[in-house]
Amino acid sequence: MKILESLAGGFAGACILTIIHESLRRVNPDAPRMDILGMRAIAKLMEKAGATPPDDKTLHDWAMVGDVVSNGLYYSFAGAGKSAWLRGTLLGALAGIGAITLPGPLGLGEAPSERTPQTKAMAVGLYLLGGVAAALAARAIVKATK
Repeated sequence: MKILESLAGGFAGACILTIIHESLRRVNPDAPRMDILGMRAIAKLMEKAGATPPDDKTLHDWAMVGDVVSNGLYYSFAGAGKSAWLRGTLLGALAGIGAITLPGPLGLGEAPSERTPQTKAMAVGLYLLGGVAAALAARAIVKATK
């Protein structure tokens, strides 16, 4: 497995996911609000550690950085080989399903990702897009460096 290409592809997919998600949530009231879930998760962890969470702007910034880093590492498992498309698609679909099924049981609330059927569909679609974009980017980097 080509590690650097896989990591670069993963981070490309994560950046594409985050840019499209942040743009979509500004224009569509049904868009998933994964940023809110990230903010809640950070605040919850800080409170459990006895720290006071920062203001919402800072929490949002931290959530965005956390999203790109965690999604980038996750999507890098798509790899850069011939099966990258399949792995990227599966990883994206699983991330999307997790985005709509895990927040409630984790105590982060259901509304940000399950508000409407459109919200759920967009969440799955966005994460699927991230996985496919990661595979595409990794494969493109491999081809460009040959």
